[in-house]
Amino acid sequence: MDQQITLPKAGTYNFIAEPFHCDFKSRLLMGHLGNNMLNAADYHSNERNYGMTYLNTIHKTWVLSRLAIEITEMPKVYDKYTIETWVDGVMRYFTSRNFKVTDKGGTAIGYGRSIWAMIDTNSRQPTDILAVQDGLIMDYVEKEIPCPIKKPSRVPINIEDTKPVRTIDTYYNDIDINGHVNSIKYIEHILDLWDLDWYKKYQLKRYEIAYVAESHQGDKLRFYLEDISEGNNNNEKNFNILITKTSSKESKEVEVVRSYVKFVKD
Repeated sequence: MDQQITLPKAGTYNFIAEPFHCDFKSRLLMGHLGNNMLNAADYHSNERNYGMTYLNTIHKTWVLSRLAIEITEMPKVYDKYTIETWVDGVMRYFTSRNFKVTDKGGTAIGYGRSIWAMIDTNSRQPTDILAVQDGLIMDYVEKEIPCPIKKPSRVPINIEDTKPVRTIDTYYNDIDINGHVNSIKYIEHILDLWDLDWYKKYQLKRYEIAYVAESHQGDKLRFYLEDISEGNNNNEKNFNILITKTSSKESKEVEVVRSYVKFVKD
C-alpha cells in the first residue's frame, strides 16, 4: 500500500468518571465504561481514516456485534482513567478490537474484547471491510499487545426453558443516530434486572453481550433470565439473559440480544 503510516497501531484516550455516570457506591456504571470504549474505538478508527467520518461519505457504518468487558476495579467518581484500543484481527466481514483500561497510575484495571461488522447503510447488508480504502485497516492490525480475558462466546439460553422476568417499551431516549435502540441501552436495561439490594452485596466482574437483531422505537422488549450459578456459592453469581422483541406489526417474538453477567461478592 502507498499510504505511509504516521500513527501508532494502538490509540490511547483519557476519560474521567463524572458524578452523573457513577452509581450509589460512587463507581462508574458499566454502561458508561462500555460507552467510552466505543468512543475510544470511534476516535481510533477516525484518526486512521477508516472510521465513521469517512464511512458516512460512502454509505457504510461500523456495527458492534459482540462485546465482553472484564473489570477488577471500577473507576470511582472523578477518577481519571485511560482506555487503550487496537484492532487485533481483520477478516472480510468482521474485525476484532481489544481494549485496556488503566487507572491514573498506569495500573491495568480492566480489559475488553469486541467484534465488529461493517454494513451498507442503504441495504443494511454486510460489506467487505477489505474493500474500503484498499484495505487500509490492515496497516493498523496490532497483535503484540496482550488482552488476557476470554473472547466473547455464544450464550446458551433456550427461550422455551426460561421464563420472562420483565417486559419494557422502547422510547425516544433509547434510540441512537442509526435509528435503532443503542447498543449501550441494552446493557443498562439488563443491569436494571437486579435491584439496589443486590448491588449492595455484589459487584459486576464480567459482562458479555451479543447483538442478534435491531430493535426500534415502539418495540416491546422481553427479558428472559437464567441463573447458572453453581450450587450454593454465594461468592460468585452467573446469569444468562435473552432479549426478544415484538412490535405492532409483528407479534411473534424475535431474538435481539444474548448476554452473560458475572457478579462477585463485594
